[in-house]
Amino acid sequence: MQFSDPDHPFISLAASVSFHKICGVAVTINYFLFFIGNILSGNGKNYIVQMRGLIKKINLQTKYYVMRSWKHAEPPFPVTSKQKFNPLQALSYTKVMYIGVPLLIITGLGLMFPGIIIEKIFGTSGLLLTDIFHVILGFILFLFMLVHIYMCTLGKSPSGSFRAIITGWQELERET
Repeated sequence: MQFSDPDHPFISLAASVSFHKICGVAVTINYFLFFIGNILSGNGKNYIVQMRGLIKKINLQTKYYVMRSWKHAEPPFPVTSKQKFNPLQALSYTKVMYIGVPLLIITGLGLMFPGIIIEKIFGTSGLLLTDIFHVILGFILFLFMLVHIYMCTLGKSPSGSFRAIITGWQELERET
């Protein structure tokens, strides 16, 4: 919708808004399928963050991500059948999929149906605050997606890493 300029129409505002709503409904449906699938399949266990030693584990994983391009080091938390995500992935995916995306959906629904939004919040328009929050969440999730795609290019094989994004499962590096 940011590129809907009446003076230089790349796409009309009406078409842009309609397309955005369609995409929002598609994301909402896909999210509910993800959520139900995680419950029914048991995959949700991968999104449970182990708090014990988390800071140390995240520092170790971050150091690996920064240095692996030059040293070809073995990952500190290899993928196994019992551990789908390293600690940094578990933390970030949990925040994105169980906090970020639901808030994006809720604010999007509020903007689609403005009658459900509180009229004033702290003396400011509830619609304006909902809109700002929705845009910020969208930007943060977009950045997450860009980082996610970039990280795929750093894997042992880009095709395997991109396949893991699509299927949700990475090839096992070693079984423990």
